[in-house]
Amino acid sequence: MSSSRKLTILITGCSPGGTGAALAVTFHAAGHHVYATARNPSKLSSLASQGIETLPLDVTSAASIASAVDVVTKSLSEKSTPTDAAVSGRLDMLINNAGGHYTTPLADASLDSAKALFDLNVWAQLAVTQAFLPLLLRSASSPTSSTASGPATPMIVNHTSVGSMTPMPFQGLYSASKAALARLSDSMRQELSCLGIRVVELKTAGVRTNFIRNSNTNNVEGRALKLPDGSLYEPARELVQGIMSQEQHAETGISAEQWAEGVVGDLMRRSPPPVIWRGENALLARVASVLPAWVFEGVLKRMMGMDEVEKIMRESRR
Repeated sequence: MSSSRKLTILITGCSPGGTGAALAVTFHAAGHHVYATARNPSKLSSLASQGIETLPLDVTSAASIASAVDVVTKSLSEKSTPTDAAVSGRLDMLINNAGGHYTTPLADASLDSAKALFDLNVWAQLAVTQAFLPLLLRSASSPTSSTASGPATPMIVNHTSVGSMTPMPFQGLYSASKAALARLSDSMRQELSCLGIRVVELKTAGVRTNFIRNSNTNNVEGRALKLPDGSLYEPARELVQGIMSQEQHAETGISAEQWAEGVVGDLMRRSPPPVIWRGENALLARVASVLPAWVFEGVLKRMMGMDEVEKIMRESRR
């Protein structure tokens, strides 16, 4: 019979109504010690009230990352019971969940905003990983019992998106940033395996969270989502902005709680898969990712309404 092992898990991006918060609650309910973080600590009060340890962490700030490492290191060093996985300051799992969105036609994109998106969705993930790697390595140097339940090695989980494989119109920058993180995850998996650390990429499809709603009202540019004045798509402004808002998807998908239950189940296997696909239509997205481009883009064109945009734009040029 396998023995239960309490893991220590740090999750970034745990604002309410999102996937990070759902993961924090699910892991905590399973008896693990969770460090739930967010840029704005006032948004963590609900998690704190449930007994989850919370701390501020702005993943784009080197000072904030360093401060979080110090806080977690001190916290871990204080946990010294024989059944606690945090003995000797070990961190068992880092979940890079924080991220942002920038939806706009590529022709209208601000390069400064595009760079800010990559800073958040790509470089910040690498910075956080590098900073917490020493704590993960401590766990890697302390092998667990072969009869213990849960993953056999410490783990880094990078949350990308099915969009990294199935890019959609006006989401090119977001998809590109997630694709970059996916490729970093592939290399990271190969490089860290010899150090005893597993790397898992989490590709999420349809989940009902605040992500789309928040990205429509306060994206990486810090303003409401709309076409800029003078956009090439001005003749089809209303239709394009509707496509950009993803309003048809905002209330669809499985609940964040249902998604988190599935993800936690996958991650707590003895040997989790290198890539986890979860969320509504995740299987469909996986199949779509291997279709010929002309098939995938043809279906997507009709599904997203880009065929109507094309008609309007064609008429405007007459």
